Amino acid sequence: MEKQNCDARVLQMEGAKDPDEYIIKYGSGRFQLLVDNAISLVEFKIKNLKNEYNMDNTKDKIAFLKKITSILSSVENKIEREIYIDKISEQYDISKQAIYAEVNKALYKGKPEKILAKPTAPIANDETLIVDDKIAKRENMILYLLINYPQEAKEIIQSNIGIEDLQIEENKVIFEKIMASDQEDSEKITQLIANLEDENIQTHISTIMVTDYEITSLQKCLEDVIFTYNRERLQKRKLQIVKEIEGENITKEESANLYAELQDIIAKLAKIK
Repeated sequence: MEKQNCDARVLQMEGAKDPDEYIIKYGSGRFQLLVDNAISLVEFKIKNLKNEYNMDNTKDKIAFLKKITSILSSVENKIEREIYIDKISEQYDISKQAIYAEVNKALYKGKPEKILAKPTAPIANDETLIVDDKIAKRENMILYLLINYPQEAKEIIQSNIGIEDLQIEENKVIFEKIMASDQEDSEKITQLIANLEDENIQTHISTIMVTDYEITSLQKCLEDVIFTYNRERLQKRKLQIVKEIEGENITKEESANLYAELQDIIAKLAKIK
């Protein structure tokens, strides 16, 4: 029916088995209100689908997002589809970017012109890198900021955080894609990363977008994450220096320089702790 351009609507009628009975019980005026407030088949399907999931649970929310993707991707009219995405985002508290990512993945899947960029630093020996949950959430939050607040966040993040600071391979690919672009519009960046035709990456993007990072202040969030990375760099360099000092072939001059650098790092860490 939708493909034949029929605007099918669903009456949400309670208290009667059919329109005739409803009109007899409640009157034609009340029935007309039902007609005026009738919802589309797409909205009806999604409303029923929501009853199957606990939207306060992240896994359920992701599963719900995947289910509605198949419904939305079947809507051929782009403007109509975008209107539905706006409504669903507002009604069910799901980021528009997350919905776009999943819908675009379904729409563009298999098209040859969309080529996945190779990760900058593949994991050696195909071993799976286990990343601490806190680090993973922080990395995901960086991408969330870049996608949702590019004008406010991109330049600051680019000046302080590099791809070498990231540990999750999917995040490296997404980060590199965003940083290589001159786009500073959230929806355009969403379209950009939707071109990464890798199901794992698109699922990862969806997870990033539906996660609650409890951001109350964008500026404070950016300051905190940059502070954390700067501190970790100092701590990492501190450990490197200790190992270098313990080396067998180190000269007195090199040792003196390393000790001086170590003292400087210790002083900096003392100030920021």
